[in-house]
Amino acid sequence: MKLLSFLTHGRETWGAVVGDGVVDLGQSLPQYPTLADYIASGAYLQAADHVKGRAVDAELTDITYLPVIPRPEKIICAVRNYMDHHQEVLAAGMHRELSEQPPIFLRVWRSQCAHNQPIVKPDVSDSLDWEGELAVIIGKGGRNIPEDQAFEHVAGYSCYNDASVREWQFHAKQIASGKNFESTGGFGPWMVTADEIAPNRQLKLEVRLNGEVVQSSHTGHMIFSIPKLINYASTIFTLTPGDVIATGTPAGVGWSRKPPRFMRPGDVCEVEIEAIGILRNPITAQS
Repeated sequence: MKLLSFLTHGRETWGAVVGDGVVDLGQSLPQYPTLADYIASGAYLQAADHVKGRAVDAELTDITYLPVIPRPEKIICAVRNYMDHHQEVLAAGMHRELSEQPPIFLRVWRSQCAHNQPIVKPDVSDSLDWEGELAVIIGKGGRNIPEDQAFEHVAGYSCYNDASVREWQFHAKQIASGKNFESTGGFGPWMVTADEIAPNRQLKLEVRLNGEVVQSSHTGHMIFSIPKLINYASTIFTLTPGDVIATGTPAGVGWSRKPPRFMRPGDVCEVEIEAIGILRNPITAQS
């Protein structure tokens, strides 16, 4: 099942994709004000029953997408979690050692933007870079989650573009300043529930800039697995339903190219992940 958050007739809601349309479950199940509430209740496991026999309420072309989880408590992002990306960072002159534990940082929810909505290049930078990633949406919360139980806590998967404002990222050893400019983290178009994607399935990931393939890999190349990321993050803080884990990007980012290449206003960046879909974001200027 594909679940999403969206705007229709000026109203924020959420629902399920059926064919080329959407069933507005936020309207029919008002006890769950948001998709995160629906996930937290566990009712999302019956989503197929909730849409059975229902006519679509709107066509996908007529809605305004929102980030899958518009205001997650936490957006946890893995750093250099693909070996080929780690190697390209070293080749570009950055001195980084492989760590024994997953390096992570946090995004704020205002840094996100939805499918078909613009990623905004800030006025202070010309180094806006793409990073296509698999996003994991937490379904069941928990603390100190063992790796062998981690997939029991996954509600579903989505596409993420962890776009980076590179020179701000490099202001200090902590990179969060370059990862939290408003409307730079593409998230969508929807989440595919975990029952449709087997644990540890290798999913092809491709990023295209103006139709040109700039990243092509699969999720089997992660250094730290999804269970490891969940275990590590939940050791630090309690994971809650609707939390998002962006699992890292493969090789092919613009910063490491010679010469470097970055996203410009007028560009269109697409992140496509097998079995999930295509996240599309035009690039616009802040002003």
